[in-house]
Amino acid sequence: MASRRPDGFDGLAYRGGRDEPPHFSSAYSLRSGPAEPPQHLHWVTTPPDIPGSRNLHSGERTPLYDEPPGAASDWDATTGQAGGPLPPPPPPPPEQLNRLTGFGIGLVSLFAENVLTHPCVVFRRQCQVNYHAQCNHLSPFSALAVMYAISKAQGPRALWKGMGSTFIVHGVTLGAEGVISEFTPLPREIPHRWSAKQLAGHFLLKGLTAMVALPFYCSSLIETVQSEIARDESSSGLLDCVREGFARLLGAGAPHSRRLLPLGALLLPAACHAVLRYAVAVAVQRAALWLHRRGEKPGRGPAADPLEAHFPELAAAWLGSLAADALAYPLETTLHRLSLQGTRTIIDATDGAGPAAGAGNGGGPLVLPVNTQYDGLADCVHAIRRKEGRAGFYRGFGALAAQFALHGALLAGARTLLRLLLLEGKVG
Repeated sequence: MASRRPDGFDGLAYRGGRDEPPHFSSAYSLRSGPAEPPQHLHWVTTPPDIPGSRNLHSGERTPLYDEPPGAASDWDATTGQAGGPLPPPPPPPPEQLNRLTGFGIGLVSLFAENVLTHPCVVFRRQCQVNYHAQCNHLSPFSALAVMYAISKAQGPRALWKGMGSTFIVHGVTLGAEGVISEFTPLPREIPHRWSAKQLAGHFLLKGLTAMVALPFYCSSLIETVQSEIARDESSSGLLDCVREGFARLLGAGAPHSRRLLPLGALLLPAACHAVLRYAVAVAVQRAALWLHRRGEKPGRGPAADPLEAHFPELAAAWLGSLAADALAYPLETTLHRLSLQGTRTIIDATDGAGPAAGAGNGGGPLVLPVNTQYDGLADCVHAIRRKEGRAGFYRGFGALAAQFALHGALLAGARTLLRLLLLEGKVG
C-alpha cells in the first residue's frame, strides 16, 4: 500500500511544506467578495483544547464556565492554584433548617419522655401499689432520695426495669388503633371543624384501643414494679410482655391467686383512664397553642426563628401531658392496684428508712408482697379512702413531678443549645 503522507512530512513539527500542492479550494473565489489569500492544509498532530479534557498547554486551564472576554480570573497560571479567596458556601434553605431543627428537638423529647425519665415511672408505680408504705412521697425530693437508695442497694437496673415492655405496649396501642380505625367508621384524628358525633367516635376509638392493649399493659406493669431481688433472670426476656399478655388474656400460664380479677372487671377503668387522660391532654395542648399564637408578635415566626416552628408544640404537649397525668392520677392508682392484685408480685420497699436500713444493718425490709383483696373499682376506691385517706390516691406524686421537671429541663436545654448553634451558623 502506498503511503498517504505528504512528501514534506517531518514529524511533529510539520505545518505544511513548500512542495505541497495548493489546496483545491484556492483556485476558486467567492462570487460576491474579494479574492482571499490561498489557504493551505495544515496538519495538526494534537486535537484542539476541548473543555474538560487534559489537552492543555503549560500555564493554561480548562474553563469550568463561560467567561466573558477580559474578565478577571482568580487562577494563577504560575502556581496552578486559585489566587483569590473562594466565595463562601450558600447557607442551607429555610425549609431544610426547620426540618433539622424539628428533628433534633423531637428526638430529645422522645428520649426524655421514654428513656431518661423511666426511673421516675418505675418508682411512681411502686408507690401507687404499695399500701404498706408510711410515706406517700408527695414531694419530689423525698422520691429522689429513696430512688437513690434503691439504686445504691440493688444496682442501676433496679430503676430501669420494664422499659422494653413499655415500648411494646406503645406499639400494640398504635397498631390496634390503626386496625380499628381502618375497619370501623371511627375517626383516628379530630378534624379542625368537628361535630359531637365525630368527637364521641374518636373517644370511643381511644377507649377500645385501651381495652385491646389492657392484657399487655398489665404484664408491663408487673415487669415495671417487680423487684430485682425476686426477679428470675432465666425467664426474663424482651418478649415476655407479649407472652404474659396472651396468657392473661387466655387464662393460661403460671397459676395465680384466686384474688386475681378477670379482665372484664378492668375494661371499664382502663377505658375511662385512657379517654380521660387523652381528653385532658388534647384540651390543654390546644389551649396552650392558642394562647401562644394569640400573644405572638407579628414579626416573629418560623421564618425569623426556626425554633418557633416546633418548640411551642412540644412545650404545649409537655404541659398537656402534665395536666392529664395529674388529673387522672387517682384513677391510675386504682387501676394499677386492681391490675396487680392476685399476681403474686413482690415490690421494693418505698419507705425512706426501709431500703437504706435494710442495705446497711437489716433494720427494714427490702421487698414487700402485694396482697390486696378488692372486689372491684368501687370497693378499691372505698378502701383507699377509708384506710389511707385522700392522700393515698396520690402516692408517689413526687416522682411524677420529678419526671416532668426533668423532661422540661431537658427540652429547655436543647432549645438553648440549638439557638446557640443557629446563631453561630448565621454569624459564620
